[in-house]
Amino acid sequence: MTQKIWHSLPEYQALRAVMESGTTAKAAIRLGLSQSAVSRSITSLESRTGRILFERDGGRLVPTDEAAQLNRRLDSLFDALIAIDGPTTPARETLRLTAPPTYAHRFLVAHITSFLKANPHYFISMEVSPSDEVIRGILEGRFDLGVSGVELSRDGVRLTPYRRASAVCVMPTDHPLAGKATIRPQDLHGEPLITLTHRHARRAQLDQVFLAARSQPRLVAEVSTSCAAVDLARAGLGLAVVNPFPVYHYRSNDVVFRAFDCDLTYRSYFVTHDNRPLPAIARAFMRHLRLHTPNDPFSQKA
Repeated sequence: MTQKIWHSLPEYQALRAVMESGTTAKAAIRLGLSQSAVSRSITSLESRTGRILFERDGGRLVPTDEAAQLNRRLDSLFDALIAIDGPTTPARETLRLTAPPTYAHRFLVAHITSFLKANPHYFISMEVSPSDEVIRGILEGRFDLGVSGVELSRDGVRLTPYRRASAVCVMPTDHPLAGKATIRPQDLHGEPLITLTHRHARRAQLDQVFLAARSQPRLVAEVSTSCAAVDLARAGLGLAVVNPFPVYHYRSNDVVFRAFDCDLTYRSYFVTHDNRPLPAIARAFMRHLRLHTPNDPFSQKA
């Protein structure tokens, strides 16, 4: 006989309240219950699910990974309850968004525009930050959602894969190598090259690619963003090896992108806090990006 599965809304409400407030006392005030009632709900939920959801640390309840995972799965339930019990006119929700310059200026601006036109009751506040500041801002709770192409793993931060891409070589349309479908590292021996600065991990990886191929390009400039590297290539300063996403979508007619024969793989991520509920507007914007990101020859859905 199949065991009947039952659910308790008060238990789920207690879980979310404690996750957001950090103590049963604050959760009790938020829910209008006694502290003991909140504690009983948490204990009952742990007993029913067979999971340890919180660990005590200096008077605070620290959520376990199991609690964070369960809390994320409850997002759709609470969204549905808000839709049922909430006002008929949607409240003006705000998405606090952060991203590095290339993503912000060359990609997100257009998608923010289409998203807000389709959802006029939403509001977006975007801050342009270096990738490490994107991670720090999410971790400190200053932002709801980040977009980044750097794999900076931190406790408390969740990286959700969004796009995957292979390296490309960018050059003016009239460059002698533009006629090749794929550029090899050996093809760039002696060629003027524009690279990212050494603070980028990809710079060291690209240097290793050229070293292994015994190829020595002539370095002419270092820049902090892929966008700047492509602009310098467009101006005829040299070639650049970059992550094609998202700069490929905003290329001009006077540069070409060619596959670069190496093992460099680039990933773009949605950055969220691992232990805080993701606002409905953040999930909506993530869906919007996934649905409306155009296809290109060099990147795919992750």
